Amino acid sequence: MAKKAFKGFNKDLTCRGFQYEEGKEFETARAECCEEGFHACEYPLDCFGYYNPAQSVYHEVELDGDMDQSGSDTKICATKIKIGARLSIAGLVKAAIDFTMSRVNKEASSDERHGYASATGDYGASSATGYRGASSATGNCGASSATGNCGASSATGYRGASSATGDYGASSATGNCGASSATGYRGASSATGYRGASSATGDYGASSATGNCGASSATGNCGASSATGYRGASSVSDPTGVAVAWGHEARAKGCLGAHLILSDWRYIGEKYSDGDYKYPYRVESWELAGAKLVIVDGEKIKADTYYRCINGEIVEVDEDGEIAE
Repeated sequence: MAKKAFKGFNKDLTCRGFQYEEGKEFETARAECCEEGFHACEYPLDCFGYYNPAQSVYHEVELDGDMDQSGSDTKICATKIKIGARLSIAGLVKAAIDFTMSRVNKEASSDERHGYASATGDYGASSATGYRGASSATGNCGASSATGNCGASSATGYRGASSATGDYGASSATGNCGASSATGYRGASSATGYRGASSATGDYGASSATGNCGASSATGNCGASSATGYRGASSVSDPTGVAVAWGHEARAKGCLGAHLILSDWRYIGEKYSDGDYKYPYRVESWELAGAKLVIVDGEKIKADTYYRCINGEIVEVDEDGEIAE
């Protein structure tokens, strides 16, 4: 019986050297988790543990044939796979909340004006649908959703999913590998954990990723995207938006007409004998050397291309933040 799942890929839709293609089906002889077969996760945010949101893309997939299950999370592998549509961070958050809601009894819900709902257990689900409602999920893999205007949603557990869909809504994911999405007008989304992903798709929305290797995206008009963690990635896809890369070795990209703010940090911490950084994740290992504001003009600064500020110069980098050759 076919099973719906989610899979992470490199930006070119490869995984461990194998080239996939959207809409195509693939088949192999044997399925054994971590050894052979096509791997995917039933819980969408489990993909973050294998593919960093700052460097990856995610697709819905359909698994079939012989299957094997991993015991550590929801990872499964199969002998057959069909690659479905690509999902944005907001899409992953919605899928994660749908996954949790469909498998547990709602621990708390509120649909009244100014109502409050809270879920504290692992895989708990919390929802607030009224005006200025507040929803919170504190357990691991919890799901929190606020759909009313001015609502607030928070997921603090490991791989939690938080969503605010109403206008002026606020969404926050503070656990590692968590995902936060704000889709309403002037919505605010924040992901503070390691490998966290934050997305703001509404006009005048604000998205922030402060954890190391986090990913932040703003797609609405006049949106703002910020990545302040080590090697974070910030992007904006509307010409009225701004992407800020303020973390150590952080990078930013934008569409034609967008603005990028790139910080320049100097490493002053200890190094190994081969020159590699010893403590790059420590704030005290860096000092701010400056910053630059640039416009994506399509000539000096290309569209949909990551840039960093290094030693006072604007440098093109690849999807991983390494200097492009």
